[in-house]
Amino acid sequence: MSRIAKNPVIVPEGVDVQISGQDVTVKGKLGELKLRLVDELSVKLEDGQVSLTPRSQSRFARSIWGTSRSLIANMVEGVSNGFSKKLEIKGVGYRASVQGSNVVLQLGYSHDVIYPIPAGIKINAPTQTELEISGIDKKQVGQVAAEIIAFRPPEPYKGKGIRYEGQRVLRKEGKKK
Repeated sequence: MSRIAKNPVIVPEGVDVQISGQDVTVKGKLGELKLRLVDELSVKLEDGQVSLTPRSQSRFARSIWGTSRSLIANMVEGVSNGFSKKLEIKGVGYRASVQGSNVVLQLGYSHDVIYPIPAGIKINAPTQTELEISGIDKKQVGQVAAEIIAFRPPEPYKGKGIRYEGQRVLRKEGKKK
């Protein structure tokens, strides 16, 4: 039995959860998210708590049970508080700025990297070497952060590149004479 999936998701005040068949809709002050559950699970909303149970003891039903519970918990958290990730840019001449609906990154290439901001995501650049990515969908926030990091991941010799705030980069020793 999954230890995570056995616990119900507590729905806070101000968040509305609607269940119709296998569709779960969560509405809150920040927006609305939808999820379609697999047929191997049944979902119930009782006393402000969403609980999931597998319809069979198949391997797939048991493995997707905890995952689905976590997805619903992330939806509830997202519409009530939202998610954010902070990125740091290290390197001489490396900088970022938000221009309209695009993020313009100068990362040592011969050209500027222009990244269009997807719908449902807000990107803020408080300084030239910091980016704050926020939104209500945890998966989308993480995906956007990963795509931006992929333009110039941190390299191990000088540590230049884009990284998560507080991320430690393992450094290598350079060539010896």
